[in-house]
Amino acid sequence: MCKGVAKPFLKWAGGKGQLLEKLNARYPYELIGGGIETYVEPFVGGGAVLFDVLQKFQVKKAVIIDLNKELINCYRCIKENESEIVKQLEGLQNKFYVLSIPEQENFYLGVRRKYNTIKLNGGYDFEKAADFVFLNKTGFNGLYRVNAKGAFNVPCGRYQKPLICDKENLSLIHKILQKVEILHGDYKLCKQYADDKTFIYFDPPYRPITETQSFVGYSQNGFNDDNQKELAVFARELGLRGSKIMLSNSDPKNSDPNDNFFDDLYKGFCIERINAKRMINCQAAKRGDITEIVVRNY
Repeated sequence: MCKGVAKPFLKWAGGKGQLLEKLNARYPYELIGGGIETYVEPFVGGGAVLFDVLQKFQVKKAVIIDLNKELINCYRCIKENESEIVKQLEGLQNKFYVLSIPEQENFYLGVRRKYNTIKLNGGYDFEKAADFVFLNKTGFNGLYRVNAKGAFNVPCGRYQKPLICDKENLSLIHKILQKVEILHGDYKLCKQYADDKTFIYFDPPYRPITETQSFVGYSQNGFNDDNQKELAVFARELGLRGSKIMLSNSDPKNSDPNDNFFDDLYKGFCIERINAKRMINCQAAKRGDITEIVVRNY
């Protein structure tokens, strides 16, 4: 029997693994007593909060949504048959481990070319899901980035023996996902689940905190200030239905103390600033302590 705590199976820009303890302390108390029956995460990404909630609280169901159809395919395949994903990942891992660094790079580029030729047409594509995980584990900084044509274009990282196939963790995730509805699409799909027994966590693409730095380059569709404003209006609408809403984003005050963008946008909500680490910058010297915001309507 597989025992342990499931963790995200992907490295993901903006992932919330390092902030789970702080976010956990801010979950609605109704999660404990059963007042929350449904958990919804419209920008699921790596799913750190999803796995945390589902392993600590007895919600009846969960719903995850994302615009990244390759990511959603991966979740669906792991839910359907993680053994097939494991088999393919073990094959990729065994081939990768015996290669020299230059050979690994060539192997990576070959998988990347193949990955970009596989078109998703609904259903499940286990080969593309396995390639997705492989590229995530072996690509530079675990980034997911596509070009204007939608082709994945992250270069190879230099990791001699990264853990590509985490069999035990994938088995745990498979079991957790059995109560999860997995949807590909816009975050507004979550509206149909919003009621007074629902907890919705929004973790949208972060607003850039400088003019040269951006957290939104990992899909073909950016997320600009107008999108942030639309999301705030939508969050208020769901709050009127009784849903408990929590949202994360960057803190503009890291670079401009007078930037009240989110303070104005979520006026009337509980807005807190929590310490985090900037890990996304490619220059190590520019990584470090920053604050992020957590917004709640409770």
